[in-house]
Amino acid sequence: MVMEYNIDEKGYYGEFGGAYIPEMLYPNVEELRQNYLKVMADPSFKEEFDQLLKDYVGRPSPLYLAKRLSEKYNTKIYLKREDLNHTGAHKVNNTIGQILMAQRLGKKRIIAETGAGQHGVATATVCALMGMECIVYMGEIDIARQAPNVARMKMLGAKVVPALSGSRTLKDATNEAIRDWINNPVDTHYIIGSVVGPHPYPDMVARFQAVVSEEMQWQLQEKEGRSTPDYVVACVGGGSNAAGAFYHYLEDTNVKLIAVEAAGKGIHSGESAATSVLGKEGIIHGSKTLLMQTNDGQITEPYSISAGLDYPGVGPMHAHLYKTGRAEFISITDDEAMTAGLRLSKLEGIIPAIETSHSLAILDQKNFKPDDVVIINLSGRGDKDLQNYIDYFKL
Repeated sequence: MVMEYNIDEKGYYGEFGGAYIPEMLYPNVEELRQNYLKVMADPSFKEEFDQLLKDYVGRPSPLYLAKRLSEKYNTKIYLKREDLNHTGAHKVNNTIGQILMAQRLGKKRIIAETGAGQHGVATATVCALMGMECIVYMGEIDIARQAPNVARMKMLGAKVVPALSGSRTLKDATNEAIRDWINNPVDTHYIIGSVVGPHPYPDMVARFQAVVSEEMQWQLQEKEGRSTPDYVVACVGGGSNAAGAFYHYLEDTNVKLIAVEAAGKGIHSGESAATSVLGKEGIIHGSKTLLMQTNDGQITEPYSISAGLDYPGVGPMHAHLYKTGRAEFISITDDEAMTAGLRLSKLEGIIPAIETSHSLAILDQKNFKPDDVVIINLSGRGDKDLQNYIDYFKL
């Protein structure tokens, strides 16, 4: 089988990826690159990872046939319930894997960046579990937007450090975390929360999240007598939940992949995060990918009502899936997403994260056939977004 959509030995998906890093970071990244596949293949690592996913995270997450939603759209819609994981999203699959990796590499101190706070909470959670020091960098604006998650991180023993530069959101928090890592190369592991950053991060995070599509295969086999759906749908900011949902189907072109981005107030409104439409090739946070930038290469400020999708780039795997046409990219506005989130709440009794609501909104844009099997990755629960929903709908 030709691995067309997976990473190559140099750390590239097609022309995207690589490790564009300052010399000071080379030893850290190289140490990880040389060891990550060996560590993950070690039976004792695998056993501990699987055990924690089962007993601590609560996996497998259910694959739920959403009957009323399916009736409304006259097709068969399954929801992969990542919202039911401990900490309320898919993020914890990756942080469990990376904390075990850090331990095996002899690291004592963990740093992370976070936007919506879900990755920060998931990192603080595993650091508490393993008794490791945890520093989370978060943009000053996001700290204000996501106060409950900041409180959670502090309760879990993490130190939350505000990023005060630039737009004071996710990309600035990432810059601060990278700066910390350069200054503390020996004892510190940086847990990146998405399929972004220098190689091997995009591949490592995708492999930890691949448990999502691994479960989908046998769950769908049980329910439908087939392991492959017609469509897999997932939202993409950096893109880790989508990478996990797509992973085991990447090479099976009978399975159509749909990546959903945030169009914000409209793709061309100047307030958007639709990287696939607006992005050009460039380098951000250590990898070559598609990102939103001005003509002279300055990064454009992304915008989305969801704090988890307002990243100015997209992971290199997704840049490649877009460029090759393997995945269809659809952009959804704030209004479309919010309406879809409320609809799921009322039809199925599930309040989704606003990130996930973007995925649900494509049901109004695409016509699926009655016998299609569509899996939507329900990447997170809506607790963290209640204030946004309240303000938007004046509830």
